[in-house]
Amino acid sequence: MIFQEMPIKGLILVEPHAFEDERGFFLERYNQKVFQSHGIDIDFVQDNHSQSAKHVLRGLHFQVPPFAQDKLVWVVRGEVFDVAVDLRRDSPTFGKWQGVTLSEDNRRMLLIPRGFAHGFVTLSERADFCYKTSHFYSQDHDCGLIWNDADVGVDWPVENPILSGKDQRHPTLQKLLNERVI
Repeated sequence: MIFQEMPIKGLILVEPHAFEDERGFFLERYNQKVFQSHGIDIDFVQDNHSQSAKHVLRGLHFQVPPFAQDKLVWVVRGEVFDVAVDLRRDSPTFGKWQGVTLSEDNRRMLLIPRGFAHGFVTLSERADFCYKTSHFYSQDHDCGLIWNDADVGVDWPVENPILSGKDQRHPTLQKLLNERVI
């Protein structure tokens, strides 16, 4: 596996090695020893899988302490534009975002530490999106950041995404700060 630190400290792009032949391929998606050898010692407790149609945008989601989550995300079918927004108040990149394309073809994964909001938009007709989390889902600690916050300025590759009602109502970064959510 190749581990590449992204411009925003803490975000790590992971490229697993695939063994391919005429039958298909095999890859190791996660190996605790390999991750630990790269300084990543996270106890993942839950795996999730979502499927989305083209132009569906999910996010930007996060959980607040004590249920803040580290996430390891990837796509097994299709293609998405994946985004992480730094919500760590003491970070020099607070409020900044990083986007990467994840697909079944590139097989890349993104490690998103706790303290980030996360979301993605589907670029293919359908996408199967999988992720591991370091804490269980807690409805009482579930929060979000509005996908199109002008202060954050995510450059989404879709003009009119399809959003859930919940994702349409997330607050702005300023409101999250004012209400001391983050």
